[in-house]
Amino acid sequence: MAKRDYYEILGVSKGASQDEIKKSYRRLAMKYHPDRNTDDKDAEVKFKEGKEAYEVLKDEEKRSAYDRFGHEGVRGGPAGGGFSGEGFGDIFGDVFGDIFGGSRRGASQVFRGADLGYELKLDLENAVAGDSVTIDVPTQVACDPCNGSGAEKGSEPTQCKTCGGVGQVRMQQGFFSIQQACPACKGAGTIITDACKNCHGRGRVSKTKTLNVKVPAGVDDGDRIRLSGEGEAGRNGGPPGDLYVEVRVVPHKLFERAGADLSCEVPIGFATATLSGEVELPTLDGQVSLKIPAGTQSGKVFRLRGKGVATVRDPRKGDLFARVAVETPINLTSEQEALLRQFDDLVSVSRDRHNPRAGGWLDTVKRFFEKIS
Repeated sequence: MAKRDYYEILGVSKGASQDEIKKSYRRLAMKYHPDRNTDDKDAEVKFKEGKEAYEVLKDEEKRSAYDRFGHEGVRGGPAGGGFSGEGFGDIFGDVFGDIFGGSRRGASQVFRGADLGYELKLDLENAVAGDSVTIDVPTQVACDPCNGSGAEKGSEPTQCKTCGGVGQVRMQQGFFSIQQACPACKGAGTIITDACKNCHGRGRVSKTKTLNVKVPAGVDDGDRIRLSGEGEAGRNGGPPGDLYVEVRVVPHKLFERAGADLSCEVPIGFATATLSGEVELPTLDGQVSLKIPAGTQSGKVFRLRGKGVATVRDPRKGDLFARVAVETPINLTSEQEALLRQFDDLVSVSRDRHNPRAGGWLDTVKRFFEKIS
């Protein structure tokens, strides 16, 4: 029986690109793979035809010979090769190889280095204004003598015979397969027979790196700064990881921060709260004068617009909220106590007028007891 045209089998034109050929073969293999069509002999035949066609057309030399001489030009090649019982992973090794950085066969596994974290403590002032900080970070870097290969200078790692350099082994059971790291090479794909004396075959060594971190103005507690490529070194030539510097703002003695807003407590004297006055209020930009109106109660909050901070996401400054705390006098002299009692006697005559909250509270208590009695 005459063989079918390879382009026809894969459903592509003679001018099809390698990408089109791979995609077409993938669809055909998924449709007719024997593991998915266990009782269909025709499916197995079509799968063999597709595999044979793909083995020729993916190779530029074989494809050129086929285009010129037809099946005679590739006789002795893949033609006639029967189904070998390969699993899906083997079938698509060439199809997906370019996606994952090359062929699966005979290549060492490349691993990206781990990301690292560092906690950076900052004062509120430095977090708001921005800063440049030098930090020391313990990490893993590529070994210099072996250039990260793990092999002694003058030697090279050899391909693992157990996994064929893939770094993984597979157990196939019908349609399902279990894939795991190769136990011989621990997933590296290579075996080091002559280990580097400096890193003992690991390819990496411990080192403390000194880095300069530019802290942008307005960072807040929990913000992270990413330093690309400053994490641990990769393995087998893999790229390094990143370093994430997490900001921790040290509690301030005067201010509490909530995003762009600041708050603080302002203690004032009994006379100032009663008669009015002014107090000097600290801000991160310097002192300002806060007017206290007569009759200010403890817990009153004053809002000073624009006296907060800017954030890394918004250059507009927030507000400062000043909470007044009326301070009760202590350590009074006998004369001061006498004057204060005299003042209380004068006020008690018209308590509802001078202490409306206390008067209202006393009336509520009185009605409560009348009700339960």
